[in-house]
Amino acid sequence: MNPFRKSVGGFKYFTGIESLAQIATREDRVCVLNILGGESSEVTPVGHAWSGGNVVFGTSPGRSGQVLETPHGSIPVYNNVREGLEAGHSFNCGVVYLPPSAADDGVVELIRVNPELTKIFIPTEKMSVHDAREIRAMAQARGIDIFGGNSLGVADSWNQVRIGGALGGDSPGDSLKKGTVAILSNSGGFTTTIAQYLRMGGWGTTTLVSSGKDVYIHYAAPEFAFALGNDDRSKAAVLYCEPGGYYELDAEFTKPVVACVVGRWKSKLTRAVGHAGAMSGGGDDAASKERWFMEKFGVDALYTPERPVCSAKGAVVTNIADIPAALTAVMAANGVKPDFAPEGTMELKAWFGSNAGAKIPSELDLPTVRAVAPYDVQVKALALQVGATFAREALKDASGVSQMDAKTQVTRLNGVSVLDAAQYTLEGNVGLALLKEPGGENDRMLVSVAVGAYLNLHGEVTLAAAQAAREAGNAPNAVLAAALAIMGPRRTDPARAIAHELIARFSAAGLKDALDESFALGGVLEAGAASMLGAAPDPRAEAMLEGLRVRGARSVFLRFLERLGGHPTADAVLAAITTTLGWGPLMRKRVSRLTVECLPAWMQLFGTSIGASVDASRHEATRFCGISEADLLGARSLTEVACVALLHEQPRPGDLFAFQTLVGLLLSNGPGTISAQGAKGAVSSDGPEQPERVQLNKGMIGFLTHCGYAHGGNGYEGVAFLLEQFRDSGLTDPGSKSHGADVGALAARYVESYARYKADKKNSGNLDIQKIPGVNHPVFKDKPVNHDPREVFIAELMGKRGEYNVFHEFYRALVQKLYDEGVSRNVYCVNIDAVIAALLLKTVWPAYRAGTIKADALETAAFTIFLYARMLGCAAEIDDHLNRGRNMDTRTAASAVRFLA
Repeated sequence: MNPFRKSVGGFKYFTGIESLAQIATREDRVCVLNILGGESSEVTPVGHAWSGGNVVFGTSPGRSGQVLETPHGSIPVYNNVREGLEAGHSFNCGVVYLPPSAADDGVVELIRVNPELTKIFIPTEKMSVHDAREIRAMAQARGIDIFGGNSLGVADSWNQVRIGGALGGDSPGDSLKKGTVAILSNSGGFTTTIAQYLRMGGWGTTTLVSSGKDVYIHYAAPEFAFALGNDDRSKAAVLYCEPGGYYELDAEFTKPVVACVVGRWKSKLTRAVGHAGAMSGGGDDAASKERWFMEKFGVDALYTPERPVCSAKGAVVTNIADIPAALTAVMAANGVKPDFAPEGTMELKAWFGSNAGAKIPSELDLPTVRAVAPYDVQVKALALQVGATFAREALKDASGVSQMDAKTQVTRLNGVSVLDAAQYTLEGNVGLALLKEPGGENDRMLVSVAVGAYLNLHGEVTLAAAQAAREAGNAPNAVLAAALAIMGPRRTDPARAIAHELIARFSAAGLKDALDESFALGGVLEAGAASMLGAAPDPRAEAMLEGLRVRGARSVFLRFLERLGGHPTADAVLAAITTTLGWGPLMRKRVSRLTVECLPAWMQLFGTSIGASVDASRHEATRFCGISEADLLGARSLTEVACVALLHEQPRPGDLFAFQTLVGLLLSNGPGTISAQGAKGAVSSDGPEQPERVQLNKGMIGFLTHCGYAHGGNGYEGVAFLLEQFRDSGLTDPGSKSHGADVGALAARYVESYARYKADKKNSGNLDIQKIPGVNHPVFKDKPVNHDPREVFIAELMGKRGEYNVFHEFYRALVQKLYDEGVSRNVYCVNIDAVIAALLLKTVWPAYRAGTIKADALETAAFTIFLYARMLGCAAEIDDHLNRGRNMDTRTAASAVRFLA
């Protein structure tokens, strides 16, 4: 019986294992507690089969008579250990798969009913210190060795035995090859990883011990070192050590050791994380352990590939990838060669990859290798695929391009905050919406020409339709919808078909960079390019090409058109421009081929929308809003031209800043907005699963019909409020700090009148009190001083640019005065609507003062700039739904609707 089991090694406590060869043997027989539990039922069958059937039975209360099936046969299950013993089974090893609160009871049961017990393995993590001490005392008294807790067990490569865990994974033989190196590791997972690293480096293993890393490590470095010294099979050892505990300091090694010490970052912690490692000030942190081992080995530095410091006694590393080389160097100092020829490396062998256009240092830029069969064929096919492919799913109230943060109320479009988008140009936001990136200077030139070519609608039926809608008293959204209804597929399909052809020809030719001026066009098929050429010169095409030449824009596709000779059509030039824009995202698989093929149509729709927003009188044969065609296509940015269209005059730098800021802020408010729902519903009803049937102009009309005076036109409320407050102020320049208006007095005057209004309402019992436009927010409230983070961001941005806005200053003075006079119980926030109103009114104030813009025109301008911005955000939603959505997926189930009598 175990009370007579001899302790070895001269330790002050019981240790029954004299050699590592005794830890896991073919003679060991195992009982597993909670054998049908989630973890045990997964790993026990593998270990049992690899070990030749070493588990004699398991326990699971209430499941007596069941079995655990394994490749080596069934393992019987009993209610408890005694029942299994009474059935005639015997064992000397117990494995405890029980939760922390029950693990000590399991150990007690094993010890009390089985006098033949010699070893216990505890995978359980985070046992209490009290329970760990209690079971250690009982095991010591009975002459039993414990491994764990928090252990993945032990394994022996020579004996092909695994007990109490998952060392070697699902295929232990792949990692645990017979050799001369023993492993002791605080980490269970890294025990197997280190064995695999060693195998790749030519070293096999003997015994592997996952010691665990709970506060109590029952079988630790001192016991391991003693057993290592008595194991004739083991010529060396590898230790994987984490911070915490002084076990390694007390270990006396008589054979070479490579110690991998990790966890320096934990020295900065003041509370434990993960394994029970050391915390700040404990004296047993990673740096301390590195020093202990360096003193044991007689080295003065860590082993690294650049500086391979080691001795015949050992080496210290901090990266497991360095273990094989360090071991080879240490053993060479002892005149010992690896166990067998190296089998390879553990370096990541990527089958495919993309740097997404980023320039990566060569040491980080992993090369790709040929995949193993049958994956090599699949990877080759994937490499030939042009663009991304998205899985289709129902997109009701869902989006793959936009999301609003409920906490900050800031929306992101294709991963970019609208606050950041507010710093992009209009043409940059065209790229962001459809290509998921704003692009560079060349892209902005291309967009300005592509959209600019379709702004002037002189002589077009689209302008006639828009003007008729305008003169009939329609709101701006309906005016634009009238024009876009005419921009059907027959108008946009020719350029779309050419884009399809260009993608096919140039992807087959191996083009990677659409701006590569050295790309040889000789390899691009020219046959069948007749659709790209016309019988006579195309004025629009010639104007576009001349504008691009003047700007110095670059494009392989435009060079290809010129190489064809003849007269390129406007559709061909547009397709060449848009394919240039989309080529980078397409090659990086950020967007689909479908998206890039649709780009020409989007440019036509954007140009037509902006053009239709302008009265017919401002469209002339060769001029748009007073800008000549040559100037529009050869010099002006789309931002500048759209700003002229909106303001009826040449914009100043501050006006351009305000305009692009407004566009960025208004791009999107997420897929739940009415405008986005209209756009998505139009695509859903057309059927995105047959994308060629979806009419993009109809999607845009869906967006437009879901805008109105409450959604889109409501921006005028803030403008009207500011006009009323500054009506008799004598303000001339709202962008000058020397504006002469008494902002404090204006705020005080309004607060006084609002306080009377509010009191009168309460006294009359009418609590339907009108809100102040631009003040307060349902999310940003209830603090002593409240802020809308979007307003704060724009204010800081204006400050950095040296921009001043008296209307914005008035709003901030107003919320403070409301609180000072007791009208509000705290300081309300100035919300984003106030910022939009302040920016817009500052831009149009000179024209308003001069009488060139009337109050009703201001309302139109406020609505129109919303449409300019939101058409980009809704185009992104339409494209997303086209690529990902399902037919009729935005409908509401009958069970979710109500009938009101």
